[in-house]
Amino acid sequence: MTYKDKLADTRNNLRNMRKAIPDTFAGFVALEQAASADGALDKKQKEFIALGIAVALRCEDCILTHVSALVRIGATREEIGEILGTSIQMAGGPGLMYAAKALAVFDELSAD
Repeated sequence: MTYKDKLADTRNNLRNMRKAIPDTFAGFVALEQAASADGALDKKQKEFIALGIAVALRCEDCILTHVSALVRIGATREEIGEILGTSIQMAGGPGLMYAAKALAVFDELSAD
């Protein structure tokens, strides 16, 4: 299964969750939109932070969605690498494993 397939599965799972608990899901979406809106930091910087947290918390689905957003925003491989380096610093060995996965996701999604 490719990371594109996994991302499609994640998105499908989220659609199903939205149908099951629409009010809660809408509340989370509102929170996400407010938290990621441009302010002192722009959306790209906030997505970098979210990716770093996703790696540190070892959330593969979070990694998929934030890397996908960063590809759309125009993040470079070098920028992703620096974020992943900081994630590894904060998360140690497990972070290293998930950072490697995040870089593979970036490589696959940005190849288009």
